[in-house]
Amino acid sequence: MRFKGLDLNLLVAFDVLLNTRSVSRAAERVNLSQPAMSAALARLREYFGDELLVLQGKRMHPTAFANELVPQIKGTLAQLEAMLAKSPNFDPMTSQRTFRIVTSDYVQASIIVPLVAELAVEAPGIQIDCQLPNLTIPQHLEEGLIDVVVTPEYIVTGDNPAYELYREPQVVIGARDNPVLAKGSVTREEFEAAGHVAVVIGERLIASFADRQLELMGVKRRIEVTTSVFTLVPWLIERTGRLALLHRRLAVQLESRFAIRHVAVPYEFPEMKQMLVYNA
Repeated sequence: MRFKGLDLNLLVAFDVLLNTRSVSRAAERVNLSQPAMSAALARLREYFGDELLVLQGKRMHPTAFANELVPQIKGTLAQLEAMLAKSPNFDPMTSQRTFRIVTSDYVQASIIVPLVAELAVEAPGIQIDCQLPNLTIPQHLEEGLIDVVVTPEYIVTGDNPAYELYREPQVVIGARDNPVLAKGSVTREEFEAAGHVAVVIGERLIASFADRQLELMGVKRRIEVTTSVFTLVPWLIERTGRLALLHRRLAVQLESRFAIRHVAVPYEFPEMKQMLVYNA
């Protein structure tokens, strides 16, 4: 099929060529012969009036013009894939669809990991593409480049439909041998006197739900370490006197892998509303 004189199959060839930067590897990836892929590159060069890929040493490198085309072509292919994957009769056992999900590493570890294990049995052809939050989320959601965003309620923006997926309690975590937690609880005074690990989310460095809630409550803490990854927190807690607030579901999972323990938060603390946002 052609659109304005361009064979649309060449867009796939362009994408794989730019990913592999090798005619032979690109040919292998899409099950074409090397001469056929070389011919596709030649046709792309002729259509765009640019070399697109040039040989430097032993490897091919994209031209500046080719780099400009990459996000547009990837976006076009993603939209086509999403359109073709839609069907009024969705059968998870036979579907080959890729679902693109933007969410924190906490959700990926505590929700997506068990989901993928279940999909391997119930929907073996489905692929899950997880991405961390970034500033392109609203635009990519509108363009159909991602399917859903799973995020706390306070971060939801825009006019896209959203509904509550679940609620998550927060807990205090610390090292298993931390004497402050030995009695199975922590007082407000002990909590506020300890050093803490805080989590910020995305490129805008938004405070995590728990850390934001403490700020709103006026709780004063001594932040010793800040990280953008929830699953890194245990590494920063072990063999120290530090404490942190973490989602209970994730804390329970991590206790089997790290020398940490969790106790209740020593304040009246709301549960986090986790929302699923999608483009209708």
